[in-house]
Amino acid sequence: MQTKLLIGGEWLEGSESLAVHDPSNGHRIAQVSAGTAAEASTACDAAAIAQKSWAAMAPRSRAEVLRSCWKTMVLHSDELAELITKEHGKPLDDAKDEVAYAAEFFRWNSEEAVRIHGSIGTAPGGGNKIIIRHPPVGVVIVITPWNFPAAMITRKIAPALAAGNSVVVKPAEDTPLTALRMAELFHHAGIPAGVINVVPSTDPAAWFDAAVQHPAVRMVTFTGSTETGRILLRQASDRILKVGMELGGNAPFIVFKDADIDSAVQGAMIAKMRHSAQACTAANRFFVEAEVAVEFAEKLAAAMGALTVGNGFTQGVNCGPVINAAAVQKIDGLVRAATHAGASAALGGTPIDRPGSFYHPTVLTDVAMDSDITRAEIFGPVAPIIPFSDAETMIASANDTELGLAAYVYTQDLGRGLRVCEQLESGMVGLNRGTMSDPAAPFGGMKQSGLGREGANEGIYEFCETQYIAASW
Repeated sequence: MQTKLLIGGEWLEGSESLAVHDPSNGHRIAQVSAGTAAEASTACDAAAIAQKSWAAMAPRSRAEVLRSCWKTMVLHSDELAELITKEHGKPLDDAKDEVAYAAEFFRWNSEEAVRIHGSIGTAPGGGNKIIIRHPPVGVVIVITPWNFPAAMITRKIAPALAAGNSVVVKPAEDTPLTALRMAELFHHAGIPAGVINVVPSTDPAAWFDAAVQHPAVRMVTFTGSTETGRILLRQASDRILKVGMELGGNAPFIVFKDADIDSAVQGAMIAKMRHSAQACTAANRFFVEAEVAVEFAEKLAAAMGALTVGNGFTQGVNCGPVINAAAVQKIDGLVRAATHAGASAALGGTPIDRPGSFYHPTVLTDVAMDSDITRAEIFGPVAPIIPFSDAETMIASANDTELGLAAYVYTQDLGRGLRVCEQLESGMVGLNRGTMSDPAAPFGGMKQSGLGREGANEGIYEFCETQYIAASW
């Protein structure tokens, strides 16, 4: 298990260190080197040197290295999944799903690396040719969250590398082990020294200040909270850096009375509970038409009540801990406020009294449309159900948030479903589906849920510049 900093192809002891804990029991599982601002700057130096030769490689050669990374992740998928479960706590099956999804970004972008298109045309006046090309931006700062220790990194570095950039990665303090091990595997898969650098930190503000001021850095890509995203955007604006921001979510899950309720409950379990309910795309507010609200609540409570909560390595466990004790306190505060305001707990409603950071899967009924819990990103196993009678009022309420990442709609009327999808202010919508993430699809949000898209054909161009050459011959 690698615990040192990766800078310029060398594994180095950091000036500081941070402890990594297992959230299922609170035990320390590793002590990892942590980099200071100076080491972040040194990593940017190394990335700047390596980027020139990496960008000069033939696209097919870069593509083959990325494909080797995909194969390497697949070969080591069990090891990586166990590492994710160890430091994050999610059930092992969810961790395996994450690794498969994460690896796929290398395969997808290995194919996109050879398809960065330019163009050539004649100026309307006929005086010159117009040549358009898309060179890499240069050095990219990559800052990732703890909830998907593998996928949030590969979703960024795979297209960045495919376009010819180098990266400096700062993984989350809670989950650095997966990032370090993946970087080690990518080095063995053929990524040249300095193209990927990984520097965990205990002082992210100082780390980012140093990195963003480095003259070779031309882009920042970040996944995390909207609050932190605002801060990083302000700092990046001082140097007019290109940015990619995948920020918070407050996903509505809408169930019309004509929906197949059993199918809707099955989708709700995926949209809410996969990865222990700690995904930015997680269903956060359940708008259910009044005529079926009781049936939906009863069936959802039965499904969530059947979950086995515990250590992700334990056979049969399908709901792990939340990331830490502070998360438990936040979730419990939201639930208490909701019940105080008139909601009822059809299931759960309290922390689990055991070692580790666990919260009972919870279903709240009769939640008011304007209650606090509908405004916050819960990031925990709590499903607030809001009955509605008027569809237009419900849609207005679903859109009454500054966040617009994901949404879900269940109805057997395809026409109505598509009309509602078009009215929702969300970057992604699952229609009769509880999940929508796919490397071949554009991942991203509207409003304050982010800037830019990851994945799909667009994803690689986020890491490119556009250059126009006026030529005569």
